[in-house]
This record gives sequence, structure tokens and C-alpha cells, in this order.
Amino acid sequence: MPILIVQAMVQTLTDQVFTALMNQAEFAVDFSGQFEQLKTGLDLTKALLADTESLNHKNNIVKAELLKLREVIYEADDVLTDCLVRDEYRKDGSCSGSSLHDPFFLYRTGKKLRDINLHMKQIEKTLGMFLRAPDGIHREDAYQVRVIMSQDWNPTEIIGLDNDVEKIKGWIFDTNKILHLVGIVGMGGLGKTTIAQKIFHDLEVVGHFQKLIWVCVSQSFSPERIMRSILEGLGENVSGSGVTQILSRIQKVLKDKTCLIVMDDVWSHTDVDWWTNLCSVIPKQGSCIIVTTRHEEAAIGMGVENSRIHRPKTLDDEESWCLFKKFAFPTSKGLCPEDRLEKIGKELLKKCGGLPLAIKTLGSLLASKIDSPSQWRRILESFHALTTEGKTSSVMASLRLSYDEIPPSLKQCLLCFSIYPEDYEIRAEQLIHWWIGEGFIQSKGSRTVVEVGYEYLAELVSRCLVEIVHQRGFDGRVYKCKIHDMVRELIIMIAEEEEFCKFDERGRQELTAKTRWLCFIDEMDEKSLKKSSKLRALLLMSSRRFNFEMNSGFLRSLRMLDLSNYTVNEHSGKDLFIWISPLKRLASLNLSGIQALKEVPSTIHKLLNLQLLLLTGCSNLVKIHPSITNLKKLIILDVGGCPIQYLPEELGRLSYLQELSGFKVMSQPRMPCFQLLEIKELINLRVLRIHVSGTTVIADNELDVLSHLRRLNVLDIDAEDCRNKNVLEMLEKLTPPPSLQELYLRNYKKETLPTWVNPGQLSRLQYLCIENGDLVNLSCGQTTWNLEGLCLKYLMRLEINWKDLEKDMPVLHYMEISHCYNLKDFPCSVMEPEVWRKN
Repeated sequence: MPILIVQAMVQTLTDQVFTALMNQAEFAVDFSGQFEQLKTGLDLTKALLADTESLNHKNNIVKAELLKLREVIYEADDVLTDCLVRDEYRKDGSCSGSSLHDPFFLYRTGKKLRDINLHMKQIEKTLGMFLRAPDGIHREDAYQVRVIMSQDWNPTEIIGLDNDVEKIKGWIFDTNKILHLVGIVGMGGLGKTTIAQKIFHDLEVVGHFQKLIWVCVSQSFSPERIMRSILEGLGENVSGSGVTQILSRIQKVLKDKTCLIVMDDVWSHTDVDWWTNLCSVIPKQGSCIIVTTRHEEAAIGMGVENSRIHRPKTLDDEESWCLFKKFAFPTSKGLCPEDRLEKIGKELLKKCGGLPLAIKTLGSLLASKIDSPSQWRRILESFHALTTEGKTSSVMASLRLSYDEIPPSLKQCLLCFSIYPEDYEIRAEQLIHWWIGEGFIQSKGSRTVVEVGYEYLAELVSRCLVEIVHQRGFDGRVYKCKIHDMVRELIIMIAEEEEFCKFDERGRQELTAKTRWLCFIDEMDEKSLKKSSKLRALLLMSSRRFNFEMNSGFLRSLRMLDLSNYTVNEHSGKDLFIWISPLKRLASLNLSGIQALKEVPSTIHKLLNLQLLLLTGCSNLVKIHPSITNLKKLIILDVGGCPIQYLPEELGRLSYLQELSGFKVMSQPRMPCFQLLEIKELINLRVLRIHVSGTTVIADNELDVLSHLRRLNVLDIDAEDCRNKNVLEMLEKLTPPPSLQELYLRNYKKETLPTWVNPGQLSRLQYLCIENGDLVNLSCGQTTWNLEGLCLKYLMRLEINWKDLEKDMPVLHYMEISHCYNLKDFPCSVMEPEVWRKN
């Protein structure tokens, strides 16, 4: 049922309307009572939705009304967005967009609001027939991130799979075979991939093979993609190569070498030729291929002998309990605090059928409820209802329970994963920018909306609903993530129930008139987008040319557009902003990596709702039109990796800006442009990444500008190998931000750190990264650092003794190090990239 999703939408919209009314927004006056009526209706709707017990067991009429209500909420959100944008810019007349002064705006908007309020009353009347009298307005409990487990406690320790691993290692090391083919076969959630990963990282295995390659096959089967993945795994560039060339290059790289290839999650095997050709170029003597699959016939079709197929068994009661404890009782290191919980826990485990994924997911769900046996009992009863009704398998039941237990706001965020291809590694930043654009997350207290986004993602990880692919070692912030196949199946099912998107029988997205989120891939036709006027999020992942010449007005509800790294030719690059500029409700725009983009034109001013503009790595971008300074709602501007020399003058007008990346501090130019002095007007900045060069000039009245940024947490200075003594002396004289937590200093060609980089002036600094410089020492006198993380890379002249570093940085628990040849007695290698963690 879509009750909780609608609850989240209603809550968000109610908050926005309430804020507008409290601030006496002009549009609330313009529409004489319609917004008051809307708020009253939303409050009543929240009260009705609070009675989920009555709604959950009702017939399809309730579901239909809830879906209608969701459509009304979307319509109201569109109207409110238009009004908020109009109001924001009308206050000071800073922009003259036609929509702000449209004489028909009041008429059209008033009519829309009256229709919305009428529809909402009708829906409330129908829902009220199924409910008990509400006893007040539901207020969602405050969202909190769960306590992170202590570092010396590892809940991912493998339970009950040691015999599986040893058995397969015995097959791998069998010298009687020429090319070993091994299959691991079993249902989803049984631990096939976990066994393969354990083998892949086993020290004996690593020492036995000269090359190790891991390939995710998945349902979206493509022989060419698989072979490209193998070549990439061998460290080779695959661009511009056809299948025949790829096979030849694989053979050349692997010549006279032993290799282990893991083909993970094979779904079918119908095309014999590509597999035969691949096997023919792999060295026969001593090499091995491991295939994990849910379907035994797929393994056999790939040539795996029945005697070399391993079928993992489910965990027995003791193993299940051992695994469950590690996730359910993390704060007590796996010790169950009371007998009642053990009794209920073991009853719940019977429902999991010994499946590791189900057990881990269920344990993580219950971890936050160890103080309430009654909640454990309630979950046991809910689990029983799901399984006895025969609606889903045991593992899906456990996953569904985890989904049902997360806050409504998190549900929306998790469902966004549904449109990504299977086994796709998702950039956390892309997800969070999407969530911001759609309004799924809001800033809380001193935490920015981006910081809240990372907390939401961490919560999904802690509940075993999202897997970490890559994370920052210093504090565990997730950089890349993915979802397990079973979780993907669950959220695809729910996303279809909620009518966010539609999928075919193989889990691939289909485009319909009701689609809200779309990952546009090769198989789709952009003409079909005209049928999808309800789209709110569009990710372009197509390798073929997209027609940017067509009119985009039908995408009027779009909030997030991500074209990052899409190949746009020069002709399409000219049409790009003509296509984008009508999308007036757009909040998040990512054009990173588009090489054909040479200029951000004046039409950028039409995107009055834009909050995030990402242009990272646009290697031919040389100009941004000054009209960008009219985008008052902008919170993130990233031009890192772009050759653009000057940002527009009066960028300081963007008072909401929280992140600015790629700002080049130059000498006083002939043309008007953004100068360092103007940065102090950006009082909400949390992240600042700047570049200085040999032509940089920092005037005396600019030396203290950073000290005005009292909320700045992250400062990244790239000196671009500058050796100009005057410039380096200017950097020495800077006054740092008072609340700095992370400092990155790159390409700094001086023997000592700037004088302001010391514990006294940077008392809140937690992480220091110094890369590629002429630094000789890190001495800071008698004062010790409070640093928790340190990164030292390519500092060939740096001389430090480990004992001295420990003394200067007593709370240090994480360090990255690489190519620092003169460091002495360090507990890890200082020659090659290495990571040290405190035990």
C-alpha cells in the first residue's frame, strides 16, 4: 500500500505551505485563502493517513484513492514551486522572466488551487469512510542515524561458509585439470557471491594466480560488455576496440600467465560462440573460471561438469543464530542481552530458512529495537502474516519488513535505486543530488541538505538494504554503492505498486505515461518521452545520439536532469541549453563531463528553481554568462576541471550557495569578474575549492576573506605547481576559516606549511590531506593536533619519524600514504599506495 509514501509527500508539502504562510509570502496573499484552505486540507489528510492500521487492510478503493491523492499532491507541489519561484524573484525585481509578470498567472494558479482543494476534499471524504475517528495529527518521529558500531567489531564476518570455501579451493588447486571450470549454484540470498568473494581475496588464491578478474554478469547479458570488463580488469584501455580486437588483446595480456576469472550472477547461457571464443584465449594450464548462478543449466551450458558444481546449503540453527547476533546486537559485540529476545529471535530465524541475506537484513532491522521485546514480538507477528498468506518468499518477507520499518522519507530515497541497471555501481553524490532536486531531503539544524543526504544513505547501508562499493576511509562516507539483486527485486515491485515506474519481466524499465523516474537507455526512443509529461527525474545512460533538437516543454514537471558523461557532439552541444531552458521547475542539473559544452549561455537565467549546477570536467567550457547570478536558489556550483578562467561578477549575490568548486583566483583582470574579495558575501559556504597560479594576486584587503566564512567546513587549495614566491607568500598570510574540519593542500611547492596551518588556528580540523609538494616537515611546535585522519601523497622530500608523528597526532586513527620515500619506521609501506588504520 502507498500510505507511507503519500505520508512523506504530504508532510513535505505541509511544511512548505506552513513556512510560506508564516513568512507572509506574497503569493499566499495573492490567492486569498486558497493556501490556507490547502494547509487545512493537508493537516486533515495527515490525520487520516496516521490511522494506517485501518487503511492497511482495506480494499482496492483505498489504494485507488491514495494513488489519486498522490497525483493531487504532485499537482500542488508544481503550483507551490511556481509560486515560490515567482515570490523569491519578485521581492527585489532581480529577474524579469516573463512567467513572473504573466497577467494570466493569478487566474491560472487560482483555478489550479481551487481544483486541487476540491479533489483533496473528495479524496478525504472517501478515505474517512474507512477510518476510525482520528485522534490528532500524526507527527513522524524525528529521524536519527543509528550509532555506528565500534571499529574493532566486524559484523560482516562470514558464518558457516568456511567448508564451502575450502572445498572449492581444493578444486581450484587440483593439478589434474587443465582449465578449471567451477560453478556455485543456488537461490538468491544464499551466499554464492559471498563465497566467491572470500575465495577471490584468499591469500593462498591470490598467491596462486598471476591475474585475478571479477565480472558482474547479471540479467542484462551482453557478451561484448563482459569481454570489455575482463580487459578492463586486466588494466587495459578498451575504447575503440571491437569484439575480435578485445579477444586478441585478452590473449596477449594473459599469455603464459595463470588467471582466476569470477563470472558472478550468470542468469542464462544461450549464446555458445562468445563463451567458446573467450575460453579459447584463456591460458589452459593452471587457470580457473568460477561461475555463480541461480540456474544450474546456465553453469552446465558454460561447460561446468556436474562434479565441479557446488551447491551451498542454508545455515543450520546454530550458524543462523551466530550470524543473526552479530547484526542484531552490535553494541554488545554479538551478546544477546536477555532471554526473551533470544527466544523471539530464534522464532524469527525459522522464517528466514537459513538464508544469510535474510538473516543479516532481519538482524539489522531489530538492532535498533533491543530495548523493546514487544516490538520484536510485533515484527514476528507481521512476518508470520506475510509468509502464511503466501505472498512472498522468506527472504523477500524479511526485506519487505525492513522496508516497512524505515521512515517514509527514507522509503522514497530507497525506491530511487529501482531505475538503475542491475549490478550498477551508483555514485552516492548523484543519488543525493537527485534527492535534493525532488525535495526528498531537507536541511536539519546546522547540517546542510547534502550532509543529511549522506546520513540517509548511511542509514540505508546500516539496514543492509544498500551495499558499499567504495567509501572514504577517514570517516566511512559512502562514495559508491549498489543494491543486492533481491533488494532490487523488492523495490522494483514496490516502485510499480507506487506507480513511480514500470518494469518488464526481466526487470528492465519501460516508459509509460505514468512514469515519474526514468533511466534512459539505448533501447528507448526519445520520441516516447512526449508521452511522459509526469517525469520528475531523468538520467541519460544511452550510448547513442539523443535528439536535443526536439521541444522539451512536455517535461515541465522535471526536477532532476543528469546528462553526466553523456557523449554530446558539437552540433547537439549548441542545442543543449535550448532544450534545457524551458524546464523551469528543474532543481538539479548535472552536465559533468560533456566535452561539447563550450559556454553556459544567457538562457540559464530561465531556470529560476535551479539549486544544483554541476559542470565538473567539461574540458572545453570557457564561459558562463553573467545571468547565472540571478539564480538565487543555487546551493551548489561546480566548475572543477573546466578551463574557465573567470566566474561572473557579482556571484556573491548567490547568498544560499553552500558549495563552490573550481574557482580560480587570478590577477585583477581587465574584464569584470568574480574576485576573491567577493567570497566573504557567501556566508553559507560549507565547501570551497580554489586554484591559485603564478599569475594570482591576493590584495591586502583579501587576506582575511576566508575568516568571514564562519560555516566553512571543507577548504581545498590547489597551488597548481606554482613556484612564484610572491604568490606563496600571499598564501602564507591568509587567515583561515574558524570552523574548518577538512583541509586539502595540493601541488604546494614550499618546504613548510603555511603558518596558519597549525593546531592553534585550526583547532577543529579533523582531516588533513597534502598531495604533491616540496614539504620537508610537519612540525607544529609543542602543540598537538586533534587530527583523526591524514593523507600524505607524493611528498618525496618529507622527513618524519613515525614516533614523532604519533606524538604530534595522538588521536590519529586513519592514514593514507603514497610515494613518501623519506618517512622512517612507519607501520606500513611508504613507497606505494597504502592505508594504515589504528587497531
